[in-house]
Amino acid sequence: MKRRDFLKCFGAGTVLAMAGGAMQGVTQGGTTTRDRPDVLFIFTDDQRADTLGALGNPHIKTPHLDELVRSGFTFENAYCLGADVGAVCLPSRNMLMSGRAYFRFTAKLGKDKRNYASAEKPNFPDSLKAAGYETYHHGKKGNTARLIHPRFDHSKYVVHHNTFDSVQPGKLVVDDAIGFLKSRPQDKPFFMYLAVSEPHDLRIPAQEYLDMYRREDIPLPENYLPFHPFNNGEMVIRDERLETWPRSEDAIRRHLHEYYGMITGLDHHFGRLFQTLKDLGQFEKTIIIFSSDNGLAIGSHGLMGKQSVYEHSAKVPLVFAGPGIPQGRSKALVYLMDIFPTVCEFIGAPVPDGLDGRSLASVIEGKQPIVRQTLFSSYRRCQRAVRDDRWKLIRYPLINKTQLFDLRNDPRETKDLSGDPAHAQRIESMTAQLRQWQGRLGDKQPLTSDSPERAEIDLEFFRQETAPAAGKKA
Repeated sequence: MKRRDFLKCFGAGTVLAMAGGAMQGVTQGGTTTRDRPDVLFIFTDDQRADTLGALGNPHIKTPHLDELVRSGFTFENAYCLGADVGAVCLPSRNMLMSGRAYFRFTAKLGKDKRNYASAEKPNFPDSLKAAGYETYHHGKKGNTARLIHPRFDHSKYVVHHNTFDSVQPGKLVVDDAIGFLKSRPQDKPFFMYLAVSEPHDLRIPAQEYLDMYRREDIPLPENYLPFHPFNNGEMVIRDERLETWPRSEDAIRRHLHEYYGMITGLDHHFGRLFQTLKDLGQFEKTIIIFSSDNGLAIGSHGLMGKQSVYEHSAKVPLVFAGPGIPQGRSKALVYLMDIFPTVCEFIGAPVPDGLDGRSLASVIEGKQPIVRQTLFSSYRRCQRAVRDDRWKLIRYPLINKTQLFDLRNDPRETKDLSGDPAHAQRIESMTAQLRQWQGRLGDKQPLTSDSPERAEIDLEFFRQETAPAAGKKA
């Protein structure tokens, strides 16, 4: 039976009812725990939301992920909430695994001063194991949910490819996943979380993937700039030093060429994994989720990294496909930490209390259009943002600067409307919404500084800077 035929026969409500009955061991039709859908969750590193062909990028080649988009349900406004460290992937992956905002994290790992999500509170692997799933994790090492990973039945790490001459992106993780799928007993469903370390730099894709693109044909971002126009509080962090200032058009095209090559290589190996599921007769029974930990600038707004609350760095792709999931798209405002409770609901497991994430099942099923009216973003002490279905306000507390963007008419955030008196009341009301979000999540950062830093950029300083020797990962 083809996946689309399966969806016609078994809607989301049917799958939920089957799974719910399986919680008790048997349903009306004799369904057991094994009759629940398997769950495959693919999570990439530093992949922008606009890097899938089926989501409107005609310049990138992602045929296997495009298959998911065409058969599944896509959230067009999915975000990483933010970070309290420059390695945005660390809080992002901890929020994903815990369903809680990073402001609530207090757990430590050895001498590491950074905060992690506690494994003693509700988390993704514990909830899936309690629902009868065999749980499997394989992914990047370091900036991730290190306290929660031991909760998986199987958990291991892949070392990033800093010392490689060329890379088959994702191959090591996919090879092991295929071996696991072929060798495991079939007495219970699996939850497989593959958190690969690409397309994060160093980006050195195998030549076969680079050869699929003509560098000169890759367009620059629509919001490309050689410099960011003001001090956003994080102008010379490691990611920003991957390219010299000013960002030349040739340099940005080179970065994009390598970035696209890495993503196409990932797509190839994901296709091998999908084919294995088909060969094993499990593809139609598997809910597949695809997303990434954060976006990336690569020339947008004159930036290179993910250390901002602009759309290109905060927004991620998010696709659900599989049994009970209709084909469609939604503009609902969602977070990565919503994935945990969504999966719980889809397999019929209880959604734990105390989560900041919200289940998206009702949106996927068409029962309601949204789960929240506004969405909050943050980055360290220097950036805060709030958006609704049209407007986005960004506040830079360390320099007392505000930006306002009309995302409906200016999705690339190129025209700041904050200086227009006609929007004064809107800025006031959205600033109040921003403070409400801060109070709700426990964010104590003041939105105004009594001794603001200098906002102007010293161009001569940037001209003297040079890109560092690549290899230090963030």
